[in-house]
Amino acid sequence: MPRMTAAAAAVEILKREGIDQAFGVPGAAINPFYRELKNVGGISHTLARHVEGASHMAEGYTRAKAGNIGVCIGTSGPAGTDMITGLYSAIADSIPILCITGQAPVSKLHKEDFQAVDIATIAKPVTKAATTVLEAAQVPGVFQQAFHLMRSGRPGPVLIDLPIDVQLTEIEFDPETYEPLPVYKPSATRAQAEKALSFLLEAERPLIVAGGGIINADATDLLVEFAELTGIPVISTLMGWGTIPDDHELAAGMVGVQTAHRYGNATFLESDTVIGIGNRWANRHTGYNLEAYTKGRKFVHVDIEPTQIGKIFAPDYGIASDAKVALELFIEIAKEWKAAGKLPDFSAWAASAQERKATLQRRTHFENIPMKPQRVYEEMNKAFGPETRYVTTIGLSQIAAAQFLHVYKPRHWVNCGQAGPLGWTIPAAIGAATAQPETPVVALSGDYDFQFMIEELAVAAQHKVPYVHVLVNNAYLGLIRQAQGGLGINFEVNLEFENINTPEIGVYGVDHVKVAEGLGVKAIRVTDPDKLGEAFEEAKKLAQEFQVPVVVEAILERITNIAMSKTVDMSDVTEFEELATEPGHAPTAIKSLQV
Repeated sequence: MPRMTAAAAAVEILKREGIDQAFGVPGAAINPFYRELKNVGGISHTLARHVEGASHMAEGYTRAKAGNIGVCIGTSGPAGTDMITGLYSAIADSIPILCITGQAPVSKLHKEDFQAVDIATIAKPVTKAATTVLEAAQVPGVFQQAFHLMRSGRPGPVLIDLPIDVQLTEIEFDPETYEPLPVYKPSATRAQAEKALSFLLEAERPLIVAGGGIINADATDLLVEFAELTGIPVISTLMGWGTIPDDHELAAGMVGVQTAHRYGNATFLESDTVIGIGNRWANRHTGYNLEAYTKGRKFVHVDIEPTQIGKIFAPDYGIASDAKVALELFIEIAKEWKAAGKLPDFSAWAASAQERKATLQRRTHFENIPMKPQRVYEEMNKAFGPETRYVTTIGLSQIAAAQFLHVYKPRHWVNCGQAGPLGWTIPAAIGAATAQPETPVVALSGDYDFQFMIEELAVAAQHKVPYVHVLVNNAYLGLIRQAQGGLGINFEVNLEFENINTPEIGVYGVDHVKVAEGLGVKAIRVTDPDKLGEAFEEAKKLAQEFQVPVVVEAILERITNIAMSKTVDMSDVTEFEELATEPGHAPTAIKSLQV
């Protein structure tokens, strides 16, 4: 039997589980593992500037491509605690990443040794499993189980903590006979699928709510086939955006209190039956007024995690199933019913959804200087085509993006949906661009998100990771300012100051162009909305020429309120800006405005 260190065995297992890329920061307690990364070979490594950044890079890497599992690595103590935010972000959105940390020797764990923190206990609430391995011979089994857990049921992250003496201990391990454990996924039965679809037989205005579980299951083609077969309009959740192309005749928009379309909310409120697949009824989607969301409708809920059924509200029928299996059965049954003339005709209902899509629009075309953010998204729609993968996290910039941008493919909207940590965008964009270099990546940040982990731009410069980063700058915590309005305050949300080194930018404070250039990337500042298009084209050229990120900073008006519900009620959304009343007001809308 071959003998090797436990760390070498771990690296061999990573390779046999399909891992060829990792992100991390070495340190004393994890150096033996890094030695084996070098000696065993076969896994590329991206050196982050911050360990939290490494965890978000791993997330972006997983989210960008079906089957990927991002790996982040750090040393003991603060490295692990820094990565907790990435683990939280991953478990909240059902994203599998593997976090590997170094640890003090086993004999020192109870002696308050340097950087000896109980990271496994800290990480347990935000992982599917978190283990400090105390016996070297258990390392292969712990890694094997980690991949089994990450892929089984509802996907999610795992942390493995490796004491330095455990890493260095030699064990017997044969990599050539290693096999991954079978993946477990609950599967709907034929009877369950028939029961679920029986709700359609009495429906007049049904909708499908397509969640991120469909993307995780790599089942978006099946979702589109089912929708086309039945003629039922599809509402995408924020995590499910891209399950159906935005320009598809059955795409009915998004619903919610923030990241929603006027036409999406209007169509939902007209519906009588809702089939939710791979979604979790998140409160940004349903709002807190569940009566407004549920009243007058019957609900079917399909989710891979049994405990999700009934967590937010009790559906009329629930199925614990992988989305792919459920959709395959739905298609099989729908075909039979359609051939038998049993399936109702929903074409008039679907046409009404498209009519709302063509009439209930928000305005994007403004000539103001400083510019309104809506114009930025209009110009982005012109500059970046259907192959673009957008990456963003939280804030008014993200909310407006969901209202105005267009997404045509799964995994082309890479968004930290539930956790929403500021600083997520830059490292996640690096991870996504690393996963699929051939797919153009456009990141989107407000000024505060951009500043949180700006140092990671140097990682992209060092490792030649090109993408375009659109920075909308109003020198404000815009979303928090807007939320504070309901409390009658505007407190500690102002970021403006006069930069003594760059007086020409006035009160916008941080000179993002200088900072970005100092970190080795290119940057362009735009103050005139008519110059945005040429700036985006220049950014694409520069990114390809120099193989680095290019930041396009758009200087916005200081205050813009983006449409959302003040009462967290999806039936009560406030429109702060004038609406589109003629086609020229929304020239890049999916459908030309009908007046």
